[in-house]
Amino acid sequence: MTDAANPEQMLFASTAQAFLEKEAPLSRVRELHEQGISFEPDWWRRAAELGWASLLVPEALGGGSVSGDGVADLALVAEQAGKTVAPGPLHPVSTVLAGLVEAPENHEATIESLVSGESVASWAVYEPGKPWSPLDPGVTATPTATGYRLDGVKDRVEAGDQCSVFLVVARCDGAVRQFLVPADAHGVEVQARRSIDLVKRYATVRLDDVEVDESAAVGTAAQTAALVDRQSQIAVMLQCAEVVGILDTVLGFTIQWAFDRHSFGRPLASYQALKHRYADLKIWFEACRATTRAAVTEVSKRSPSADMAVSVAKSYVGERAPGMLQDCIQLHGGIGVTWEHDLHLYLRRVTLYRSMFGTPEDHNLRVYALTEQRKSA
Repeated sequence: MTDAANPEQMLFASTAQAFLEKEAPLSRVRELHEQGISFEPDWWRRAAELGWASLLVPEALGGGSVSGDGVADLALVAEQAGKTVAPGPLHPVSTVLAGLVEAPENHEATIESLVSGESVASWAVYEPGKPWSPLDPGVTATPTATGYRLDGVKDRVEAGDQCSVFLVVARCDGAVRQFLVPADAHGVEVQARRSIDLVKRYATVRLDDVEVDESAAVGTAAQTAALVDRQSQIAVMLQCAEVVGILDTVLGFTIQWAFDRHSFGRPLASYQALKHRYADLKIWFEACRATTRAAVTEVSKRSPSADMAVSVAKSYVGERAPGMLQDCIQLHGGIGVTWEHDLHLYLRRVTLYRSMFGTPEDHNLRVYALTEQRKSA
């Protein structure tokens, strides 16, 4: 998906792969599911020690990346995570940090805690019963003598029941703002929710007269739209990168199955009709990888075209990937639909990501809107 540009980046990617294969194999994902656990905090701290949480954080704030391109390095980690549909809060922590590092004033301690893996944060941006609309929050923030009072409900908050802090998008005096809210603050109620994925957990977060200091605000009202846009880009890019890792892995063992499995004395891979299906899957995979690579590049450069590239990637990858996984299940025959086979673990993750942070249909409309804006500019 993103080619390792130097030996340091290659070592970083291989280290992440070795860590995941040892500490988060598919068998471990099944064990966590049986135990009703999303991820283990100690496991995440060890992942953070490898630098996973520091990639978007500048060195001045305690972060850094091996290649100097934190976005590309983060995409490499996400791709490796897709190969074992790994647990852990890589996505929510990275998305929150993407916003905090743009407006770090008063939040240096939180950034340090997230980088070290000692705490976990998540972006509370979804509204109950509403589609992806980050700049149309239902939660209200009312100014008080010492800060703000937050009221409302947020939905689909990843790893919400294991977070120590939430980055809440709210409306304040007619403007969209973001606030860091401790999970243990008075008036915060967290209700854990399961998802179609075996280990991905979400939560509903209720805010009832939650008082926060003035320092809880992240950035100014004028900065918020740009912060939300950057966080959205990172969130969608990470999804696409992880799905590329999933597709690469599933296509690999599906093709190998076709060589190993014989019918009428011939390997399945020798049948012309199946060859065409494998060729189609390969073409679609390369297109998914190419659009994702373009999105990573544009987001890394902070290009004016980043929004377009990200939406194109999510539109294509989100639409193609679930169907590709279904094809792989069919190509496996009856064994592909069993609980014991690993195919459904990958299908669950891909299906979940299709609907989060905008569906392909949502991003199709966004591509159209961005195209019209360019025409009128």
